[in-house]
Amino acid sequence: MGFTPDTSTTDLDGKVTLVTGATRGAGRSIAVQLGAAGATVYVTGRTTREHRSEYDRPETITETAELVTAAGGTGIAVPTDHLVPDQVRALAERIDAEQGRLDVLVNNVWGGERLFAFDTPVWEHDLENGLRLLRLGVETHAISSHFLLPLLVRRPGGLVVEMTDGTAAYNGTTYRNSYFYDLVKNSVLRMAFVQAHELTPHGGTAVALTPGWMRSEMMLDAFGVTEDTWRDALATVPHFCISESPAYVGRAVAALAGDVDVARWNGQSLSSGQLAREYGFTDLDGSRPDCWRYLVEVEAPGKPADATGYR
Repeated sequence: MGFTPDTSTTDLDGKVTLVTGATRGAGRSIAVQLGAAGATVYVTGRTTREHRSEYDRPETITETAELVTAAGGTGIAVPTDHLVPDQVRALAERIDAEQGRLDVLVNNVWGGERLFAFDTPVWEHDLENGLRLLRLGVETHAISSHFLLPLLVRRPGGLVVEMTDGTAAYNGTTYRNSYFYDLVKNSVLRMAFVQAHELTPHGGTAVALTPGWMRSEMMLDAFGVTEDTWRDALATVPHFCISESPAYVGRAVAALAGDVDVARWNGQSLSSGQLAREYGFTDLDGSRPDCWRYLVEVEAPGKPADATGYR
């Protein structure tokens, strides 16, 4: 996959950052883009070269840390299960001992792609999978914030980015896949709002951020394409024309982290496409996909797939 850095506008030299759930997908690209801007980036996940999570995929947090360093930052991999409080406490203690502070926390843990069932009512959805979704998508974020925010509030200017799927405006009027999936993604939106309230007295900022239709490793595999050949999938999934690479949302986080006036976004729900217009960055191909507007204006009304004017 492409992890081309964009360092044209952002300088994060000296910043200490943490991206949870950085083994692959958005988390990996966010970490790489923060590193490309010069940050020290701690990356967590459950898959190492010695151990795979239940996903049984080849990507590892060790590789993510190496990509961060290769991009120009300092990547530090810390194997962590964010459902285990003692492991997250140990992570916070390590960052404290090594850095004495934390400037940016990206709460990105998810891991639920194989657990939800599309358009399945709560009484038919597998209960064990649904409850596991809630734990992975909500409880992990709460545990991480509990242990790591004491580091972040030591200095004014700290930033928390809660990664979710969908903007508040879109999710507020749209059924999102299933009962459990909908609860998780909307809960994360609310987390950013609540943490904004709690961080404000300490000079901190919290936002919710969503990518659009993102070409993660798992998505590309599902469509039988690569980042270089993703357009081949349009023959069977035409609306995939609005998709974006993981680097796009990574550049969005780097832009937020480098914005001295980031507090203007406090408590808000943001998207990669929205921030691309604001900060001027692009996706790998030079375009600026605006997925959430496209979904409302093109896909939802049943119009033919056409990304003209939306990227």
